[in-house]
Amino acid sequence: MQLGSLQTRRQLLKTSALGFGHLALTTMLAADEGTGQNELNSSNPLAPKKPHLLSRAKRIIFLFMKGGPSHVDTFDPKPLLTRDSGKPLPFALPRVTFAKQNNLLRSPWKFKQYGESGLPVSSLFPKVAQHVDDMCILRSVHGTNPAHGGALLKLHTGTDQFVRPSLGAWVTYGLGTENQNLPAFVTICPTLAHGGVNNWGAAFLPAHCQGTPIGNASLTAAKARVKHIRNPRISQELQRKQLDFLSQMNRGHMDDVGSTAALEGRLNSFELAYRMQTAMPDVQELANESQMTKRLYGIDDPVTEDFGRQCLLARRFLERGVRFVQVTHSDSEVQWDQHSNLYQGHIKNAAEVDKPIAGLLSDLKTRGLLKDTLVVWGGEFGRTPTAQGTNGRDHNPHGFSMWMAGGGVKGGYAYGATDDYGYYAAVDKMHVHDLHATILHLLGLDHEQLTFRYAGRDFRLTDVAGEVATDILA
Repeated sequence: MQLGSLQTRRQLLKTSALGFGHLALTTMLAADEGTGQNELNSSNPLAPKKPHLLSRAKRIIFLFMKGGPSHVDTFDPKPLLTRDSGKPLPFALPRVTFAKQNNLLRSPWKFKQYGESGLPVSSLFPKVAQHVDDMCILRSVHGTNPAHGGALLKLHTGTDQFVRPSLGAWVTYGLGTENQNLPAFVTICPTLAHGGVNNWGAAFLPAHCQGTPIGNASLTAAKARVKHIRNPRISQELQRKQLDFLSQMNRGHMDDVGSTAALEGRLNSFELAYRMQTAMPDVQELANESQMTKRLYGIDDPVTEDFGRQCLLARRFLERGVRFVQVTHSDSEVQWDQHSNLYQGHIKNAAEVDKPIAGLLSDLKTRGLLKDTLVVWGGEFGRTPTAQGTNGRDHNPHGFSMWMAGGGVKGGYAYGATDDYGYYAAVDKMHVHDLHATILHLLGLDHEQLTFRYAGRDFRLTDVAGEVATDILA
């Protein structure tokens, strides 16, 4: 078939084979791209971006405790709960509860004051407690969903009902990253349950905002690796030629039909994967760390070795310019979800994470990174002060504790409060939207300005809510 000089590749796809080639390409890109109204920096979409505000933190690490640690057994002491243990709760339960609840149950752990601030921490966390003067304990966090799936999505994406971009994706979208050879957003050993990839997904944000998982919760940290980081059959030189040829063809296509965010995202992901072949093996190799550092993180102890590896790997990503790193403590048996055997379960979990987290805080501070790294610790909800069965606690999204350290927050400070027994957030209540607004503010992002237009409306992480807790700012 003779092609006229004015016939483009697009026209060829339209006219040949009844236009099915063009139709398939258009449908595929439209499905991935959404409205396609948003501009994308095709040359360097992950380049660092100027924040809206004066940023107190440059990077963030989220230490996620899957299952729901009990706040009244960790960072929120309740003397009246100890006094009235065994008695009925003296006020009404929530309208919707996850399971049947019994009388009040005292904490089996003692609380002790630490540091110059004198903040109390339970005996579950003796090593983390040594860092209490760098910590801001948030005692009035609350959400809306008593189920793991909805609560995880709420904490990670701001909604428990819809597919929305994750916190890490929004941070990446707003700030880019400082290392172009590594992903901007990494999640280490994430859980595949209760929302799975949606908890680190980009949804309708550009593809480069998606989190990159390193292993998953079913693997030990020692086996958590980026797959296929080396091509055993093709040299990097040949890969470079292949990518250049592929890019040339696709750029020619875009000259004819116009640039699309979906295709740009794919091309940029190919380029990042190529660059990662050099950078990723180095960051994942812990052999170069000293024995003293490994002991600091507990890698020499089988109890703390797994989570210690995750925390040390996170520090290595952070110091190389990765913007957002999440570390998840989870397993298939216990997690922090103690509906029964509260004592045994929380003892096990705390023992696995206490030393690694303390080691991470020490290491970041020694290296001068803590001052501009925001460390966030917490689970998807807390647990009830009432008993489930005889020795467990139920889910409680109505009031629970998280904490922050570094990154411009007040150290040695407790913000907000639950009621006298620890059931409901009562003073300076911090909804999950407020938590997200505050985190973004610390990173220099105005949560009301950080928007993305999709399907005819402007979306943001905090939807139409969210207030910054200015009292916790240093």
